Amino acid sequence: MKISQRVSDLPVYVFAALGKRIKTLQAQGMDIIRMDMGNPDLPAPPEVIETLAQAAQQVDVHGYPGFYGIPEFREAVAAYYARRFSVTLDVQSEILPLIGSKEGIFYVANAFVDPGSVVLIPDPGYPIYRYAAQLVGGEPYFMPLNRENNFLPDFSAIPESVLQRARVMWLNYPNNPTSAVADLDFLRLAVNLARQYNLLIVYDNPYSEVVWDAGLPTPSILQIEGAEEVAIEFNSLSKMANMAGWRVGMAVGNPDALAMLGRVKTNVDSGIFKPVQMAAVKALGISSEWLIERNAIYKRRRDIITGGLNRMRLWFAPYAATLYVWAEIPSRYTSAEFATALLEQAGVSVSPGSAFGPHGEGFVRISIVQPEDLLEDAMERWERWLIGQAMGGMSL
Repeated sequence: MKISQRVSDLPVYVFAALGKRIKTLQAQGMDIIRMDMGNPDLPAPPEVIETLAQAAQQVDVHGYPGFYGIPEFREAVAAYYARRFSVTLDVQSEILPLIGSKEGIFYVANAFVDPGSVVLIPDPGYPIYRYAAQLVGGEPYFMPLNRENNFLPDFSAIPESVLQRARVMWLNYPNNPTSAVADLDFLRLAVNLARQYNLLIVYDNPYSEVVWDAGLPTPSILQIEGAEEVAIEFNSLSKMANMAGWRVGMAVGNPDALAMLGRVKTNVDSGIFKPVQMAAVKALGISSEWLIERNAIYKRRRDIITGGLNRMRLWFAPYAATLYVWAEIPSRYTSAEFATALLEQAGVSVSPGSAFGPHGEGFVRISIVQPEDLLEDAMERWERWLIGQAMGGMSL
């Protein structure tokens, strides 16, 4: 059997490899607290679950659901964008339902990236941005996200020769992995750059509702004048409504770009199970009270983690959004060494920053998707382990 060169060159997904290692350690009897993946542990709202259960009992919902989503789902997406961002979307041409936004990342690469063309990718950033580009022969150009620049890319540092060859620019705020946020002024700069160089901005916005500071800006790029000419935006119910396993999301924005994504999509999948779409309609109209209560849980969890980091005198990004805390580690470790040692010696699993790109070196990403008692246990283990390391590698 011969496999393609493109697959040979594709790295094993970091969380797949980490999951295998954790299972091996657990089989050896180790108790491990996972704070690596951004996998929500809380349930979807009860009315959303009930909608799915009732819809699945209907006899006429089990066939192919159609490529472009049921009208009710598309209308609910449009209503959400109008209510949340004051953005008006055409229901027919400016909304494309997705089986989770992760599939859309690969559709973007297939629709807009040719071998040798450049894709502008944040570093650190979601690894799938670069993997999708590499699968189709694209050339990733990494835009550094540095602490000194509030984890925003410096567009002026991108060489003119790179911009001339670039097709797509990925942006993601609130940001995975750094938790940084971007305001409208930054997004305006991005839109102006895209218009100047004929770029497609793909704005990945799944954490727009995972925020616990009412004054914190979590905008849509489509709020910027002229953005509809150069941008599409991904969103999903995964983080918004704790529906990660349901696999339902959407791309919105430039109709010509969405038509090309749709051309790829219709050749790859057969649409989202209709009862899931019906439940997503309910989720898109979720009450602000539910979001406030859910985010209050996340804030308490984050405070446990940041309290532990403060005790250990480890710096962390101070943003009040996303499912993550981005923390600096002692300089004597690489991020992979640190994460491996913390896992194998303390039973606490975090994500090495280097998994998100070269500029993630020196950091780890900590997820807040565990109950408070487990997070307290994890931070206590971490602190004991770090004290032991400082005293000469003493074991726990």
